[in-house]
Amino acid sequence: APLLTHAFRRAAATWHGPSLLCSLPPHFAHSRQQPQQSAHFSTCGEGTPLTPAVAEEIGQRGQKWQVLTPLKPKQLLQVYSDLIKLRLSGLVVLTTMVGYTMAPASLNIGTLTATTVGTALCVCAANTFNQLAEVPYDAQMKRTKVRPLVKHLISPFHAFSLGAACAVTGVGTLFCVVNPLTAFLGATNIVLYSGIYTPMKRTSILNTWVGSVVGALPPMMGWAAATGGLEAGAWVLAAVLYAWQFPHFNSLSWNLREEYSRAGYRMMSATDPGLCRRVALRYSLAMFPICLAAPLIGMTDWYFMADSSVMNLLLAYSSWRFYNKAGEDTARRLFMLSVIHLPLLLVLLMLHKKKASSKAKSAEAAAATEEESGVEAAANAEGGNVAPATTVVSTSAAQ
Repeated sequence: APLLTHAFRRAAATWHGPSLLCSLPPHFAHSRQQPQQSAHFSTCGEGTPLTPAVAEEIGQRGQKWQVLTPLKPKQLLQVYSDLIKLRLSGLVVLTTMVGYTMAPASLNIGTLTATTVGTALCVCAANTFNQLAEVPYDAQMKRTKVRPLVKHLISPFHAFSLGAACAVTGVGTLFCVVNPLTAFLGATNIVLYSGIYTPMKRTSILNTWVGSVVGALPPMMGWAAATGGLEAGAWVLAAVLYAWQFPHFNSLSWNLREEYSRAGYRMMSATDPGLCRRVALRYSLAMFPICLAAPLIGMTDWYFMADSSVMNLLLAYSSWRFYNKAGEDTARRLFMLSVIHLPLLLVLLMLHKKKASSKAKSAEAAAATEEESGVEAAANAEGGNVAPATTVVSTSAAQ
């Protein structure tokens, strides 16, 4: 919380301070054509006024400055989409749904819907707080300098309010509708991503390992929503997501290492390229024993091991090429393969989910019948019908 507060105040000072605003790079000012009669009184963001003297100073420095108009509803929705990283959030929610589906529990549409919505809101909050804290650094990278807060499409307070609303609503939904364990995991993910991973990106390469933990928690949330606990299957799903993120992110960051270095981010690709390649290969190979654990604990059938090995072999081969001869081409190929690898692996998990055997179903049905008989016998005994109760008990004993 102190880190987020500090980042919010710093971003707000950058937003509202005219002297600081004049020294910002040109891409900080979002260009839009406006009527000429407004040229003598410009505005920034959502209505912060600039005096004619300040506007004249900006013009003397050779920077283009134009009036910003309030965003239309459609434009605001697009800004929100960029702020919450809609596509990334969608992938995270997908892993949560897989966790719920793989859990050994009956499907409850209401619980699944509440879990999906609550998780999505938690992810949106974490992504919003992340962008809010990284405005000065995102402005120095080509990939991120077009983000809404960097371009001043909305104010920091607006973004903070959106993130806070998503966090409170998301965690509250999980707590009230699902269960406290799932809510705790959702709140933990927000804190880990925005409060620990985000500032650690500028201090230690261990940020990648912390970020992988963040990615491993959503399937555990889905599992906990279905069963109320974290059995062995939940940890297998978490291990799959944890290991997958290293070849995925290390290959992505390889072609961005110059930008990461310029922005001051301590990523493996920039500070230790050799370690970056080794870690990508190491965790690609780790996918084999992790997938083997699924049939070993009875989570899937043994055909899953054969099918997943094909996907894991392709990932390992691409990682080996990246390790052996790292370059833009091998990094890009590994990244694209990792994008395909995870959804296919999750589909294989669901297709090969081990169904309850007929023997287990019969035992469960017998237990349910015996319980109903016991309840009926107790009711009859209370009503004075002792003979039927004795008959039921004798029948149960004979069985």
